[in-house]
Amino acid sequence: MSRTWSYAVAAGALLLALVGCGGGGNDPVTGVSASNLHYTGALGAVNLDISGNALDNPIKVTANKTACTVATATSASARTALCIITVPSNRKVDIVVTSNSDYVLYTTTLIAPAPQITLKTTLGDVVMELDSDAAPITVKNFLTYVNKSPSFYNGTLFHRVIPGFMAQGGGFTMGMNEKTLPVTATGITLESQNGLLNVRGALAMARTSEPNTAKAQFFVNLVDNAFLNYESASKPGYAVFGKVISGMDVVDLMATKATHTVVISPLVKYENVPLTDITITSASQTQ
Repeated sequence: MSRTWSYAVAAGALLLALVGCGGGGNDPVTGVSASNLHYTGALGAVNLDISGNALDNPIKVTANKTACTVATATSASARTALCIITVPSNRKVDIVVTSNSDYVLYTTTLIAPAPQITLKTTLGDVVMELDSDAAPITVKNFLTYVNKSPSFYNGTLFHRVIPGFMAQGGGFTMGMNEKTLPVTATGITLESQNGLLNVRGALAMARTSEPNTAKAQFFVNLVDNAFLNYESASKPGYAVFGKVISGMDVVDLMATKATHTVVISPLVKYENVPLTDITITSASQTQ
């Protein structure tokens, strides 16, 4: 008898009764996984591994309603698919596997891990986890700078460090030369009302006195800074978009270093600049 799947009712019995999120026995699809699913805020490739039975028969796969390219079958128990999608800020990807005649064989929702960034600095490594769900605009903007090739943050300094307050970086290079932003860089919408607070270890965006002016510079709170949280339209605060999950001791070490004031011109001077450069040698998305 042919192994081609049939979905007709014969002799009063449904030959195959298949529902999503099931699996086992002789179900055509018993599982779908992705080894490289991660959030970047940009279009990217996701590789799916599909397991089951009789997978040498035709199937179709979608990820968040976008059609994926299913590889030629080399096994009856495993199949792969390539999906070109943008993982949404909630990091959920809905997978639907159907027969060639659009009968649903399997559904599942894959959730990408929260993005993590590793900053390698001259004082040690700092790992930060970003909250794309609470601060989608801010996280997408930050990852755009991190994932440039090379990363925008490579070679920049923690240029403003105040003990008992915060450590700020991401905008200046050696000699307090302001790093040129991409031509398209504009201030982003302030997301300070997202429920995330400026507590010790929280990662937030630096900005000017105007609300929607954050671009590339960020800071890590050394202590709980409640006065930086949103209070009102006239006191909008600073947007938190992540937290340090490893290397807070490195950030604390920054605050022990001597600082000075760098005078660029009679009208331009920078205070609280570490006397010895604290450099971000590399910034990369490691999850």
